[in-house]
Amino acid sequence: MSITVEGREISEEAIATETQNHPAETLSDARAQAAEALVVRELLLAEAERQGLVPEPQPLADGKRETDEDALIRQLLAREIAVPELDETMLRRYYDNNRGKFRTPDTYRAAHIFFPAPPGDTEVRTQAEIQANEAIAELQTEPDRFAELARARSHCTSASDGGDLGWVARGQTVSEFESFLDALEPGQLCPAPVPTRYGIHVVRLDDRRSGEDLAFEAVRERIAHYLRSQSWNRAVAQYISILAGRADIRGLDIAAASSPLVQ
Repeated sequence: MSITVEGREISEEAIATETQNHPAETLSDARAQAAEALVVRELLLAEAERQGLVPEPQPLADGKRETDEDALIRQLLAREIAVPELDETMLRRYYDNNRGKFRTPDTYRAAHIFFPAPPGDTEVRTQAEIQANEAIAELQTEPDRFAELARARSHCTSASDGGDLGWVARGQTVSEFESFLDALEPGQLCPAPVPTRYGIHVVRLDDRRSGEDLAFEAVRERIAHYLRSQSWNRAVAQYISILAGRADIRGLDIAAASSPLVQ
């Protein structure tokens, strides 16, 4: 069944082209998102036409200019969407209720000896784990040899630095690696090999620094931008829902109010 908005058909070719802009787990999901986005675009263009808007394209950052259709949608939304002003109380409230989002990350000073092993290669991973256990056994009796063993055995560029990874922030390494760092005390060698998606590691935590709270003044503009964006998105979704409710749409059920449809 073809998709039409106020009698205007959205072609399969247009949907296929738009699908490229909607990555999804399945092709059918991507196609559905593309069709919905095109319906919303048609709704907005039809409303801009009804209101008699004349496109006034603006220059874009890449040196190009808006298309007439993009200009009409921008002009329509600028006319129809009102976002309430934010005050200091609202910004402070969001900051106080979300302190965990406004911290510098925890950082670690760590060293490792790395034995690469693809996750699906059982034989290679088993051999890498054996090598890691052998290194751990040696280091438990002679901990000062860590740098020596790293230079001789590690398959990481850090080998030339004795396995030293320097200071790394939370999120800069894979989560499975960080979970072991969290369990160690500074100066402690992990007593077991650390498996990750990349291979097997012998890990030593040298130091840890906890993150610090960021002052409100340092994140005020970030909070304001986020809250304005959230308010804008909600208002646009509600506006699209109103347009969809009074339009003749065939071939697609649209729940615009809950969908991030305006790109």
